[in-house]
Amino acid sequence: MHEATQYNARIIATFGGAWSNHIVAAAFACHLLQIPCKGFIRGEKPAVLSHTLLAAQSYGMELCYISREAYKNKEAIQQQHPAYYWINEGGYGVEGAHGAESILHLASHIEKYTHIVAATGTGTMLAGIIRAAHAGQQVIGISAMKGNMELEQQVKKLLTGQEAAEFTIQHAYHFGGYGKHPALLIDYIKQCWQQYQLPLDIVYTGKAFYAMEQMIQSHTIPQGSNVLFIHSGGLQGNLSLPTGTLPFS
Repeated sequence: MHEATQYNARIIATFGGAWSNHIVAAAFACHLLQIPCKGFIRGEKPAVLSHTLLAAQSYGMELCYISREAYKNKEAIQQQHPAYYWINEGGYGVEGAHGAESILHLASHIEKYTHIVAATGTGTMLAGIIRAAHAGQQVIGISAMKGNMELEQQVKKLLTGQEAAEFTIQHAYHFGGYGKHPALLIDYIKQCWQQYQLPLDIVYTGKAFYAMEQMIQSHTIPQGSNVLFIHSGGLQGNLSLPTGTLPFS
C-alpha cells in the first residue's frame, strides 16, 4: 500500500478467495487511505456471501467474480485493466514481504527468541519475518494448504540472500486441506480458549498453534527454547461455522 500511494494509484486491485484474509486487509487499508479498490474473487458469485466478502464490501471494495478457469490466468485479467495498481494474491511479492518485516517490531526484545512460528499461505508474511529475524533464530512456517511443496521456493524468491535466520516449513498440519476444519481442530480451538483465553481461527492460526504445541511436545522444538508465535488474524473465517460452535465470537 505504501508503494501504491507513492504512485498515486487511483484504483487498487487484487485477487483472492471467499475466505481470504488478504481481501479483507486490502479492503480495510484502501478504506483508510480512501483509495477505491476492486477484489477479483475466485469462483462464481455465491448465493450467500461469506463473512469475509461481506466485510470487504463494507469497507468499500467492489467485488468482481471470476470463474475458476479464468482465475488461473491472472496476467490476462491484469492486462484487461492496465490502469489499476495490482497487488498479487495474498499480497505476494517483495513489497509485501518488506511490509511484513514490521511485524517483528511489535515484539519487545525480539533477540531473546530462539524460534518464531507462523501460519503461512502464499509465504509473503513468512518471508518478511525471515528477513527481519536475527542470527541464530529459527523461523518455522506452518502451511495451511495440503501438498503445497512449492512454498519453500516461493518464499526464497522473496528473500535477499543476506538473511541471518534460517527457516523451515511444516506441511503435515493442514487438517485435510485449506479451510478444512475437522472435529479435532474445532475441539483444539475450544481447548485453547478455555486454557489461555486465546481466540484462534479454523483456516490459519488454529492449525499453526496446534503444530507448534506438537513440535514442542515431540522436541522438534528443543526443550528450553524460547518461542514466539505470530497470531496473524483471520478470525472472520470462524463466522462460517454454525452459531455457537466456538465459545467466542
